[in-house]
Amino acid sequence: MKKRRSAIPLLDASSATLQSRAIRQRDPKQPNLPFDPMPERVEPCLALLRRAPPQGSDWLYEIKWDGYRLAIHIEPKGVRVITRGGHDWTHRFPGIANAAKKLGVGTAILDGEAVVLNQEGHSDFGALQRSLGGRGGKRASTEAVFFAFDLLYFDGHDLTQTELSVRRHLLEDFLEGAVGAVQLSEEVHGDGGQLVANACSSGLEGIIAKHRDRPYRAGRTGDWVKIKCIQSESFMIVGYERSKSARGGVGSLLLAARRGDDWVSVGSVGTGFKTADAEYLRKTLDKLKINRPVIPLKGKSYVFAKPTLIAEVEFRGWTDDGNLRHASYKGLREVQDNAAVFDVSDKSAS
Repeated sequence: MKKRRSAIPLLDASSATLQSRAIRQRDPKQPNLPFDPMPERVEPCLALLRRAPPQGSDWLYEIKWDGYRLAIHIEPKGVRVITRGGHDWTHRFPGIANAAKKLGVGTAILDGEAVVLNQEGHSDFGALQRSLGGRGGKRASTEAVFFAFDLLYFDGHDLTQTELSVRRHLLEDFLEGAVGAVQLSEEVHGDGGQLVANACSSGLEGIIAKHRDRPYRAGRTGDWVKIKCIQSESFMIVGYERSKSARGGVGSLLLAARRGDDWVSVGSVGTGFKTADAEYLRKTLDKLKINRPVIPLKGKSYVFAKPTLIAEVEFRGWTDDGNLRHASYKGLREVQDNAAVFDVSDKSAS
């Protein structure tokens, strides 16, 4: 009988034997995962605002959805739906959670946006808020659809250090043919400038461009950029202007943005809210009333408030003195959603 040969070791440049990495000890809380332990939460990658899309084959494009940023955690013990700020909203999106349970995977983290679609098939932020019972409401949305655009963890593997092109390939295979409350956010192909024009003419909010070769990095790194047809951002309400003629007694809302750790005025918004909105805002802001404004503002009819309520505002651009141009109120953001108030440094970078 021939003597069995031994395996020949791999040698590096110095002729030393190459050793494989030591096997990681398993997480006792997750004993069935042989590779990377599943994180409790992944800080989201955010998109920088730009006037024009980047060009070239290094970039892919998607529709920009107008809803709530969420992460779906599919775990051995069940499904969790986590907001951008890290709050568990599984109970607010039961249809999405149930659809995720049926995807047939042991473990995964999907990054995406929950939206409510209108009759044209476009995401409608106002409709999403109404489905949740408005700001502070406790209603569960049965209409919301989750559009997944990234895969951060899959079957025991942490994918955040993997380039986007690989993550998208796995995501597309995973969600192939998925319909209902969890769907794939499709890549759209073509020239970036033409895609923006098409999005705007179709009544969409805009597009997102993402660098194909980048890992998943938290914050506004520039790996992702957003190009909007109509700009829409979150601003802090720091008071309101009283009006005897306006519905609900609110002539306009006084708005502020961040500048680092400070607040800076960006003007006001006086259109877009209905009588019920204005009455709710006035009553709530009156409870938050303060004598000294958080930013230097003067007006005989101004009522100043603690910076607590976050408004989503559409606008057409910026004036030379740093105020919003042609602003229109869209609704209030949930405090629990921890929506990032706009920082004016992003405006200068755009």
